[in-house]
Amino acid sequence: MGDQQPPADTTAANNTHKPLHPVYTVSNIQHKVRVLDGTKVSYASWVRLFMLHAKGYNILCHIDGSPSPAKDSPDLASWENIDSIVLQRIYGTLSDELIVRVLTDKSTALEAWQRVKRLFENNKGPRSQALQHELANLTLASMPSLDAYCQKIHELTDQLSALDFPMNDQQQVLHLVKGLRKEYDTIVSILNNSLPTWEDAIDQLISESGRLKTCDAVTKSPALAAAIPSSTPSEPPV
Repeated sequence: MGDQQPPADTTAANNTHKPLHPVYTVSNIQHKVRVLDGTKVSYASWVRLFMLHAKGYNILCHIDGSPSPAKDSPDLASWENIDSIVLQRIYGTLSDELIVRVLTDKSTALEAWQRVKRLFENNKGPRSQALQHELANLTLASMPSLDAYCQKIHELTDQLSALDFPMNDQQQVLHLVKGLRKEYDTIVSILNNSLPTWEDAIDQLISESGRLKTCDAVTKSPALAAAIPSSTPSEPPV
């Protein structure tokens, strides 16, 4: 009889390490996703940021309803470890006030994701009415700066979109111009007539704000005003 071949050594194959999952390469989730507080960071913004993170680090299946591996699957233990990390990242991007309303003893990442969603989507009617009232009464005079005013409008419309009350660019621009002070009447008229995109409207508004500041500085400084040539031609000498 011929020599028998030794059985194949499967030890090396069994000990072959799988590539490190991308989820393990992130040390601080708050460098990737801002903390959700419902005020400075709206739920809609948090969802966008977290979804980008989930897609980029291959963990979307833990929050989109995809089924987990079967109980007898060799991948189950690894999946559960990763799910625990995703759960930690959800908890790690919630404010102190929100986490006490979502935290439970036992939970999957998907269950926590859905609890956060319900927290912000319950009572849509009253919450949307409150947001619409705040948006309708918002003025530049009530905000510390033009940047803060524009950001607040954007945040409120984002929150309304999360409650299934979306606003298009034209509606946002109309809210933007409605709360401006009288000195902005010129740009208000331009924006009301053209109704540009939100980004273009902000650019035009910031440009007009800079022009108004320059005019104000010239008015308050006689020396500066004297240094700027008059637009009215002087009378020729007699």
